[in-house]
Amino acid sequence: MKLCTRCVLPETFPGIEFDEEGVCQYCRNMPPPERRIEQRAKLRERFEQLASEVRAESGYHGLMSWSGGKDSTYTLWLMRHVYNLRMLAFTFDNGFVSPAAMDNMRTIADNLSIDHIIIRPAFPFMQRAFAASVEPGMYPPKALERASGICNTCMGLAKGLALRLALEKDVPMMVYGWSPGQIPLPSAFLRPNRKMLQAMAEAAASPFTRMNEHVAAYFPEARHFEAAPQMPVNVSPLVFLDWREEEALEVVQAHGWKRPDDTDPNSTNCLLNTFANQIHAQQMGYHAYAMELAGLVREGYMQRDEALRRLAIPPAPDLVSSVAERLGVSVDALLERARVSGAN
Repeated sequence: MKLCTRCVLPETFPGIEFDEEGVCQYCRNMPPPERRIEQRAKLRERFEQLASEVRAESGYHGLMSWSGGKDSTYTLWLMRHVYNLRMLAFTFDNGFVSPAAMDNMRTIADNLSIDHIIIRPAFPFMQRAFAASVEPGMYPPKALERASGICNTCMGLAKGLALRLALEKDVPMMVYGWSPGQIPLPSAFLRPNRKMLQAMAEAAASPFTRMNEHVAAYFPEARHFEAAPQMPVNVSPLVFLDWREEEALEVVQAHGWKRPDDTDPNSTNCLLNTFANQIHAQQMGYHAYAMELAGLVREGYMQRDEALRRLAIPPAPDLVSSVAERLGVSVDALLERARVSGAN
């Protein structure tokens, strides 16, 4: 398969175009390093100004969407230890959070003196949601460029619940542990107005309407926006701070975090990941992590050889089978449906 000679995006990635040297348009359109440095500096300045403003307020200063993985754990440490912010951690338990990740969260929450809320939807609902996630049409192709359908479902529900919680508790900042490859730089600091935030919440909820499920409890309602005195600012600090994966691992491990041995190598918190990646690759023709890892290579956070190595890691058959069994689905049947829908 042909790959971009500079990053790792494959020829199967939607809309990709290679020049005569085999370089994709994402690499060609990358702003020069000095401009990216300037952009990150401005975003960091805006964030630190916000942190300074909210630090004097009562209540929680930020709501951390915490998966228990290394990046969100490192982000939580930054907010608490470096910026001295009073954080409330929120975890969306999709029924497949690694027991080792749960142990990590208990340890880290105690060591950092963090209040922690876990919401675990009824598993039959999650079974139906994940089954719908792998069907064609649940998400537009654009949404699947950065994550699998299953991951989109988790993120949609988690973001909806987090926003509802932030509005109810009047938390001025919503913090995410996205790495530089997971979201674009301009999205790392977003100060939405009421109308914009409500539209974002409605868009996140819309895929679930096709399931004919009652999902209002997972998303903020009009009354939440009307009653809230302020709209929370969305912040993804790792995108504009000096993040390095090795340093993040050293920090979290020093505070009691241990790498789970029950997940696949591309995840440090979720048992569902390898299953989701296999279905996505069969359906879409490219790895669900391709865009993220290509972004890390492009930004200089990862060597291309390392990104290629991670993309080449095969799904763990035992883990895939155990997930399928819990979901009550046939892997072969799902892969065949994915193959057919991908061909169409």
